[in-house]
Amino acid sequence: MWKILAFAAGVGTGTAVLADEQAGFTSVATETCLIAMVESQNPTSCIGASANLCMETTEGGWSTYGMSQCLDQELQYWDGRLNAAYKTVRTKRKASDTEMAELGSAAPSQGDALKNMQRAWIAYRDATCDYERSQWGGGTGGGPATVSCLMYMTAEQALYLEADGLVD
Repeated sequence: MWKILAFAAGVGTGTAVLADEQAGFTSVATETCLIAMVESQNPTSCIGASANLCMETTEGGWSTYGMSQCLDQELQYWDGRLNAAYKTVRTKRKASDTEMAELGSAAPSQGDALKNMQRAWIAYRDATCDYERSQWGGGTGGGPATVSCLMYMTAEQALYLEADGLVD
């Protein structure tokens, strides 16, 4: 529940106003935040910036429906980044596995480990967000809370796969 409350408090918002408020969502706030980060800043602090700006600048953006829509659009943004990062990392890990096999190494497969990790992460994410929804007792806030949870966890996983030189 704390993540959805962070949105209400305005955490991670930009000051820019969308040129076309009818469009509602753009990933510019998140991308600007990530680009402007200083070395000591955690990139997870940028998660939700675009959804929050969408909620602030879209008529009805703070309604249950509006929040769900804005959060879902940022979820889709992070899901695209996650899928691209996973594909890149998987290609690199398969190449490493091939190289190691050619050297006669008995090292465990990095590609298989990555695939197993991602499958386990999906199950963990889904169970965590189901738990998040359960805390709302069937109320209408459960929808935005669930999407917020999915967005945060997907963004964190995307950043994890992009981090530490895993993705060029």
